[in-house]
Amino acid sequence: MGEEARMGEETMSTDPVDPVIRRHRDLEKIANVALRAGRIAMECGANCHAVREVAGSVARGLGAEDVALRLGYASLAITVTSGENTITRMSGVGRLGVDQRKDTAVRRLAERVGGETTTIEVVQADLDRLVRETGRHPEWLVDVATGTACAAFGRLLGIDWLAFLPVLIAGAIGQALRHRLLGRGMNLFVVVGIVAFVAATLCGLGARLAGSHSVGLAMMASILLLVPGVPATNAQTDIMDGYPTVGSARAVWVIMVMVFASAGFWLARSLLGGVSG
Repeated sequence: MGEEARMGEETMSTDPVDPVIRRHRDLEKIANVALRAGRIAMECGANCHAVREVAGSVARGLGAEDVALRLGYASLAITVTSGENTITRMSGVGRLGVDQRKDTAVRRLAERVGGETTTIEVVQADLDRLVRETGRHPEWLVDVATGTACAAFGRLLGIDWLAFLPVLIAGAIGQALRHRLLGRGMNLFVVVGIVAFVAATLCGLGARLAGSHSVGLAMMASILLLVPGVPATNAQTDIMDGYPTVGSARAVWVIMVMVFASAGFWLARSLLGGVSG
């Protein structure tokens, strides 16, 4: 028995590794890394064309001969091919936001992978480091900058200087509140309604106390931080680039945000008994 077992082990050790199985394993790793890069880009606010470029560059740079990517609003699916071997993998997409620094970093990584020889392990480590180390501005700075932007746009819309500071403060508080509520996992549309109500109410009260003659306009300016500019632009771009499904989904998302923002503003205006100006 011992000799037969030993002969069996020797036979197994000398059997050649199936190249098809080995290649499929490599393709699976390539697909997963490319999906992760594409998912990061999409979650950071990239449009469909940019997501396809990122995932395709990574997959081809790692050895895939052909790449097909299916984009959905909440999922990505990729098919990579090498010779006669093909494999398909799918990944979910998290909440879509805007992160310019991380978006730029993952695009540069994709360009580098597509232009030089590297390994799957190196790219995976680079993605880990990118997610972990890409810097973010301090929260207080983002809050103040957001409030200042709202006040500046308010001046462009025609608010008087007496309403400038109330808009700035209300916008900053609204941004801080949005950040905290989203961090707790609250529904985004509910957060939009809450932020619109709080920011508009605080701004309306502050502008009245300051003696402003443009209270209503100031209340509108204080919720400009909720305007989904990047998603709205991406919706139009995706539809024109031939991705009507994702573009339409983005457009519906934009409409829902505006509906909840309008509802919050209307509640604040009703609470203050109606304002003019």
